[in-house]
Amino acid sequence: MKFRAKIVDAACLNHFTRVSAMVAKLAKICALRISPQTMNFILSDKVAGGGVSMWCELEQENFFSEFQMEGVSAENNAIYLELTSENLSRALKTAQNARALKVKLTNKHFPCLTVSIELLSVSSSSRIVTHDIPVKVIPRKLWKDLQEPTVPDSDVSIYLPVLKTMKSIVEKMRNLSNHLIIEANLSGDLNLKIETELVCVTTHFKDLGNPPLASEDASQDRDPEQMAEVRIDIRKLLQFLAGQQVNPTRAVCNIVSNKLVHFDLLHEDVSLQYFIPAFS
Repeated sequence: MKFRAKIVDAACLNHFTRVSAMVAKLAKICALRISPQTMNFILSDKVAGGGVSMWCELEQENFFSEFQMEGVSAENNAIYLELTSENLSRALKTAQNARALKVKLTNKHFPCLTVSIELLSVSSSSRIVTHDIPVKVIPRKLWKDLQEPTVPDSDVSIYLPVLKTMKSIVEKMRNLSNHLIIEANLSGDLNLKIETELVCVTTHFKDLGNPPLASEDASQDRDPEQMAEVRIDIRKLLQFLAGQQVNPTRAVCNIVSNKLVHFDLLHEDVSLQYFIPAFS
């Protein structure tokens, strides 16, 4: 197994740093999948068991000026690593205004992702700062648990409002309840609801728009005003919203009634899928 990559473009470097900061907020420990075309940050807390799942994908050609890898074998040309995402994020934070960044899979008594950052100095010489991030190589037999999640047919898909606005509302609601109901319909209405014995609070969003559904048949049978709803753990939603540092290019919420909510975001050229199961 071999992996080495380099970023020299400042915009790409800042974007990569933002992605790693987002991942660190969403997953304490994640899997990093490296393949010839893409890099993925994966969190698979088995949705069935009440955990969230995440699949974040970036195409290497949009970030790296050099990218070389050799996977486990010719037919399984990929590398799966487990790492503490905060370690990567912290290392990359030192890369602001850097001239170049190199990432390499190394072995220093244990496997590491070695991040070398070439910093500009006042004189013409440059300083190199190196971080060794410990990783675990995930064996081939466990890869099947780290595949791209299949997205079940949703009852309603709706565009999300500005995520910062949504976050400030959900933060206030958290003081009232541990659970939140998200409901939406095919007329562009989205409601965030708290219902307890003492209080019932609803925030309404109108005219958000609905993306064309993949399964048009399902939407034709559905009354556009009829709400699909899912009740989720409010902390899991807040964790997702806290990870969004910049408003995405596109943000869609897919609701599978009483089963799960699937957020599908596009940040320029990085796609993020995030699944929160219904509260049982």
